[in-house]
Amino acid sequence: MADRLAAAAALVEDLVGERADGWDLAGELPEPVLRELGAAGVLCGQVGPEHGGLGLSSLDGGELTARAGSLCSSVRSVMTSHGMAAWAVRRLGDRDQQRALLPLLTSGRLAAVAFSEPDAGSDLSAIGARVERAGDEVVLTGEKVWVTAAHYADLILVVARDGDDAAVVVVPRSAPGVHVERVPNPVGCRAAGHAGVRLDAVRVPADAVLGGGGQPLPLVVTTALSYGRMSVAWGCAGILRACLRAATAHVAERRQFGRPLIDHQLVARRVAELYVAEQVATRACEHASRRWDAGAPDVVTAAVLAKHVGAGQAAAGAASAVQLLASRGSQDGTVVARAYRDAKLMEIIEGTTEVCQVLLAQHAMTSAR
Repeated sequence: MADRLAAAAALVEDLVGERADGWDLAGELPEPVLRELGAAGVLCGQVGPEHGGLGLSSLDGGELTARAGSLCSSVRSVMTSHGMAAWAVRRLGDRDQQRALLPLLTSGRLAAVAFSEPDAGSDLSAIGARVERAGDEVVLTGEKVWVTAAHYADLILVVARDGDDAAVVVVPRSAPGVHVERVPNPVGCRAAGHAGVRLDAVRVPADAVLGGGGQPLPLVVTTALSYGRMSVAWGCAGILRACLRAATAHVAERRQFGRPLIDHQLVARRVAELYVAEQVATRACEHASRRWDAGAPDVVTAAVLAKHVGAGQAAAGAASAVQLLASRGSQDGTVVARAYRDAKLMEIIEGTTEVCQVLLAQHAMTSAR
């Protein structure tokens, strides 16, 4: 597994390198890069070798995600969305669906997961998209917003109401009635392909419904969101590592008042705080991944905790990095400026800071009894 992880990390380094600032300014990732990463199994590293994947543990997959996140949060965002799709297939799909879909997701086909709607953000119980049976087909109607990677996706996994329950439907982006419109000028992860998706009576075969549908909504939502929160958390650790590298290089080289910036105590304090932020986020991620790999019953809470800690630390750490680099970090096209915008978005996606706090408070109340 160590060899597979090292090879995957080397591929990410080779394909992404220092190109992220240009991609961010252009608002577009090169599709061949995404497809090459997908064909190498990098975008869903926990899928097993039997389906063409790398078979990484959550801990090793997390480190790979952090590496991608340290280079380009937009690439990491595509990893998160694609990985959520693969995880949903693994957890909700039947054996035939897994055999058919997972090899596609490790061969260069790209996928996204559509949760949020205009009136259903953190409150996913308000989902209005519906799937209805029509013989050997199903018909999907609804509207989704802020679907990460939908701009690049071949397949969109749509979470919809199925009677009183829920279903995840695998929809080809090319299907008649599927309309994808990019989100213009997002604050962060500008090249991640965020888009709105409108479904106008989209017909797909009934076997496109994972597991046949009719699953409880909390199961469907928690299945994908837990993976997404883990991925975002590790991506935040990556953001902090990028900020730490940029900040330490700058304060060692830049001189003010006749000495390097790092020799000024208030500057050193900020560097120390940035280092602590990276370490705290990493430890929270490692704890959650170990609980994930162990199949522990508290893995959902551990994922929420890691995402909450990681996003908060990344937002504060990126702000400190901008302060340390001052004018050199205050212009688009620089690592810390990009990190500052990307990190803020991390406090919103996959459950806002406030939603995470509510969930953690509920867990605290329950576990204290």
